[in-house]
Amino acid sequence: MGLGRILFAVFLIVPLIEIAFFVLIGNAIGLWPTLAGVLITAVVGSLVLRHQGMAVLTDLRQQMAQGRVPARALADAALIGAGGLMLLLPGYFSDLIGILLLLPPTRQLIYTLVLSRFTVVTTTSYTAQRPEESPRVIDLDDDHWRTR
Repeated sequence: MGLGRILFAVFLIVPLIEIAFFVLIGNAIGLWPTLAGVLITAVVGSLVLRHQGMAVLTDLRQQMAQGRVPARALADAALIGAGGLMLLLPGYFSDLIGILLLLPPTRQLIYTLVLSRFTVVTTTSYTAQRPEESPRVIDLDDDHWRTR
């Protein structure tokens, strides 16, 4: 199945799921509590995103200052950002996904699954080659330069 078909299915199915959740929850608790729930989750999502996001950024800075590759901190930052965005979107299904992404055990599971499919390669040094050492670099003086 191609990426285009998957995206089409997601953009078709997710709004239908959101509508179904609105109808079910609206029938169970009423219109105004349903709408209030959407607003409350948006506010809570922005607060949680801010709090957890700042903690991850602090961890990211510390790891970079120690010279370590902050792969886990970057993954956490991406998942927390996605979770916060999902909480800001109106809808109960997106809120459920957002809450799951903000939970550390869920992020650990996703990180483990992704890590099992990729190989992380780190480099410890970089050697720059100076232009006079490189045979492919020609350094022209001012009197050798001409415009065509």
